[in-house]
Amino acid sequence: MFKKNKHGIQVKTAEQLDSMRAAGLVVGRTLELLRSSVRPGITPLDLDAIAEEAIRAEGAIPSFKGYQGFPATICASVNDEVVHGIPGDRRKLREGDIISIDCGAILDGWHGDSAITVAVGEVEPRLTELMRVTEEAMWRGIAALKVGGYLSDIGHQVEKYVRSQGRYGIPPEYGGHGIGTQMHMDPWVANHGKPGRGPRFEAGMCFAIEPMVNLGTARTKVLADDWTVVTLDGKPSAHFEHSVAVTDGGPIVLTALDGGAFRLRELSGEAVGGDPAAAGNG
Repeated sequence: MFKKNKHGIQVKTAEQLDSMRAAGLVVGRTLELLRSSVRPGITPLDLDAIAEEAIRAEGAIPSFKGYQGFPATICASVNDEVVHGIPGDRRKLREGDIISIDCGAILDGWHGDSAITVAVGEVEPRLTELMRVTEEAMWRGIAALKVGGYLSDIGHQVEKYVRSQGRYGIPPEYGGHGIGTQMHMDPWVANHGKPGRGPRFEAGMCFAIEPMVNLGTARTKVLADDWTVVTLDGKPSAHFEHSVAVTDGGPIVLTALDGGAFRLRELSGEAVGGDPAAAGNG
């Protein structure tokens, strides 16, 4: 049985959060493998093959492959590609590129979803900073997942941090989502907005938090493949994502190998996170 609150948001039990954590760890370990595999000369299709092998070796299923016709295990978005890039072998990664790798897996019916942006060799300082800002904005959004808080608190924290760091574009039409027995579930999670609005957080809710930040304009377009989203001005974009559970003990980052404890501790000044089963639903 799957409980939903009055807004239709799935609420997991402690045991179900354990299952979510197991799926999340498959994704987290796969992304760490992909991070270490990125180098000049490798192709996005090479990375896709590595990801599929790693996911299936853990008894899981790639959740992206075949999803609404998507042909691959990962989304691989290079430089000005924002999200949903289809891995191919026609372009080898080059020194100075950045690549965003989005990965999902299903384990025992539960979904994990996470993304990283990786530098290919040495990159320009402005790209290093773009990646830092985007990843930090994600963590600021994650830290907002506290019982009793509001859905819009996530986007508010993401936008507030990005705006404090310079003139970056936040594509308004793309954001995060609920996650659980499906990869994309209600509600949609904006990367912008005012705080204190929308459904209130309850222990057992899970969300994928995923800011996309552009070095230039926020405006984007979709290429002829009907998947790949690129920046309208051709400037680079970065993308980071984690799947996160709301618990009475604070947010637990299901796709982070340490549950997000280190970064959340830095942000809060105190220990947070822990074992989903121990945290329970209150």
